Amino acid sequence: MRTAEIYRKTAETEIALKLNLDGTGKSEIESGVGFMDHMLTLFAKHGRFDLTLTCRGDTQVDDHHSVEDIGIALGQAFTQALGEKRGIVRYGSCILPMDESLILTAVDLSGRAFLGFDLRIPTARVGTFDTELVEEFFYAFVRNCACSLHLRKMAGKNAHHIIEGAFKSAARSLRAAVCVEEQFKDEIPSTKGVL
Repeated sequence: MRTAEIYRKTAETEIALKLNLDGTGKSEIESGVGFMDHMLTLFAKHGRFDLTLTCRGDTQVDDHHSVEDIGIALGQAFTQALGEKRGIVRYGSCILPMDESLILTAVDLSGRAFLGFDLRIPTARVGTFDTELVEEFFYAFVRNCACSLHLRKMAGKNAHHIIEGAFKSAARSLRAAVCVEEQFKDEIPSTKGVL
């Protein structure tokens, strides 16, 4: 089983996270940030990852610390669950329509962190959620997952749809990348011999 448990406690947040890469999409999310609960539930479902998360954060200040630290913990969980990355496909991509929005994501579980973020979200807020935090979440994730992730808006006007499309598309790209190719299950998918 490719699973991980992460516990992260700082002066700003306390996070407990469990991840199963080979799950069915079940989730129990209590992030303290309603919009993130929605996005992480979608992420788990579309990636077929089982995800349990609780976060107690200083949301009386704002949601920044909670959202960023969740990204850190989720990235660490992927790293832990993937181990040496033997047999994984390594690459994944998805072009996902979400009503008027069209989102492209592509990922390489390369061991190198890079975020190409081009979502151009048209509003500063969705409800009470600060849309700047979407980029912060994905930056924190790629730094701790050590992957290259590109997110690009190809079309879209509704901020909620753009962000939701990005989380769904990223999840589907990651699902493809973490899948194990049975005939290559003992191989590292790199000429370097390590990822």
